[in-house]
Amino acid sequence: MIDPAHPPTGASTRRGPLREGERVQLTDPRGRMHTITLTAGAEFHTHRGKFLHDELIGRPDGTTVVNTAMVEYLVVRPLLTDFVLSMPRGAAVVYPKDAGQIVQMADVFPGATVIEAGVGSGALTMSLLRAVGDQGRVHSFERRQDFADVARGNVETFFGGPHPAWTVRVGDLVETLPTTDVLADRAVLDMLAPWECLDAVADHLAPGGVLICYVATATQLSRVAEAMRASGRWTEPEAWESMVRGWHLEGLAVRPQHRMIGHTGFLVTSRRLADGFAPPLRKRRPAPGAHPVEGEAAEVEVVEGTEYGDRPVSDRKVRRAAREAARGAEASAGTDEPLGD
Repeated sequence: MIDPAHPPTGASTRRGPLREGERVQLTDPRGRMHTITLTAGAEFHTHRGKFLHDELIGRPDGTTVVNTAMVEYLVVRPLLTDFVLSMPRGAAVVYPKDAGQIVQMADVFPGATVIEAGVGSGALTMSLLRAVGDQGRVHSFERRQDFADVARGNVETFFGGPHPAWTVRVGDLVETLPTTDVLADRAVLDMLAPWECLDAVADHLAPGGVLICYVATATQLSRVAEAMRASGRWTEPEAWESMVRGWHLEGLAVRPQHRMIGHTGFLVTSRRLADGFAPPLRKRRPAPGAHPVEGEAAEVEVVEGTEYGDRPVSDRKVRRAAREAARGAEASAGTDEPLGD
């Protein structure tokens, strides 16, 4: 039974009347969306009129409001997917379609202990925290302090304050994880070179535990899969990608939309073998040319910081995202209150 006086973290911000400090999503008749933070006395302006935030504070979720130009807006609380796509970001976010598959395919269950690296802007972190609940643990590792600050602000904004299941550490996973006593059920790696962390993760992942890696390029996918096989501590890796295509629905005009969410990243998963056990021998032989011949690898000149397809993020953009995330967390604090009768 859930104690009404102590609901799960963030639950009270997902129901009841709209409160000051909450983010709400406005949709106009043309389907254009705006996300605002409700502030007493503030106004929402467009080139087609305005209305006061006070008109929304205290109203139920799913209401409508008409501005001074008689334009009607639908007003709802953003879903997690909406929040992720509109929140301040330093690093690129894990898209909802991939976050959902990570939670499902890694079998992240309530009460689980999860290792996450890196935290980026906190998009995947929020899905993991939702899945493990207040009784679980998510241990996030991030190499950059500014990215960690952005993620912390976004997580606290969405949940209405700090989440009791979350710990974020700044530092390299290979160096920082061995200094902890974490024994995890699941591990999720969203980083440039996950193959460098396989042994460190294996040392802190329970036998049978699931490892899932999110990588952007086919080169990364191949390298992490081969590293898993060479390690001898993991089951045969499986990999896939997903694409989402929306549909246009208007009367009898039912057809695929012209735009779709295509490639965002590859997911590769494996499970930790118990110590002293080796993976079964593969009966299927690789095709000739599946592996490079020693000494014949071509040298490729790369720009520093882009070795694995990473797009450098400007410090100015990250600082701006950190400020916006911090303001969101500050505004959201105090909205996570128990519901009345």
